[in-house]
Amino acid sequence: MEAEGIRLNKFLSEAGICSRREADRLIEAGKVRIDGQAASTGQKVLPGQTVLVNGRIITAAGGNKSHKEKPVLLAVYKPKGIVCTTSHKDRAPNIVDMIDYPVRIYPVGRLDKDSEGLILMTNQGELVNKIMRSGNAHEKEYLVKVNRPVTDDFIRKLKKGVFLSELDVTTKPCFAAKTGEKAFKIVLTQGLNRQIRRMCGELGYEVRLLKRMRIMNVELGDLKPGAYRELSKREYHQMKEALKGSSNLSYKEQKKELSDGRQTR
Repeated sequence: MEAEGIRLNKFLSEAGICSRREADRLIEAGKVRIDGQAASTGQKVLPGQTVLVNGRIITAAGGNKSHKEKPVLLAVYKPKGIVCTTSHKDRAPNIVDMIDYPVRIYPVGRLDKDSEGLILMTNQGELVNKIMRSGNAHEKEYLVKVNRPVTDDFIRKLKKGVFLSELDVTTKPCFAAKTGEKAFKIVLTQGLNRQIRRMCGELGYEVRLLKRMRIMNVELGDLKPGAYRELSKREYHQMKEALKGSSNLSYKEQKKELSDGRQTR
């Protein structure tokens, strides 16, 4: 462990416990303790300190049992009505319980409860961070069905970027194409909260079906709702290759790092 310590959410992620985002939720829920004291978001773990999650001692990467287990990376078809979390706060069934996999795994990112389709699940924290970081611009493709005919103007506006009034942000330019009278596909490289639903809403459309078909090079294929499969060696290799140049840092952290680098030149 670094002499000056490591951020707690990163520590838990690298130990294979959960993603950094999920770690922050566990910390906020009071389920993480350091040397017997309730941990706080942003806190650092120093060498020699004891970290517990739900009463279980967690050791640094390389010393935790989960790191000795075989790496797991699954393609899962999340059905509508399932929540993408490891928590049991939501009354709806969560995806971890649905899969009931023998090794502890967690979802890479999220799909809304009302959405369905492909989601990746893994026990590899670093992989999660690289895929989820918005600054890394990894593609996710969706099939969307709406409540009225899709027009050329609607597609043009989606591709250009839509201002989301609730979030006070304009979406990045993206690929979109009509696939049916009331259907289209869209490829995003960012993951704003309920982004596609908000984009459609701003343009006067209501989403009736939202299905994720692809994440990077991994496709949903012929998986049935609730089913899962291991990634093939080829898929895994292609993904690892695509992630080689990706950062573990958040978009803001990447910008700061770049800015600091420029200032030192």
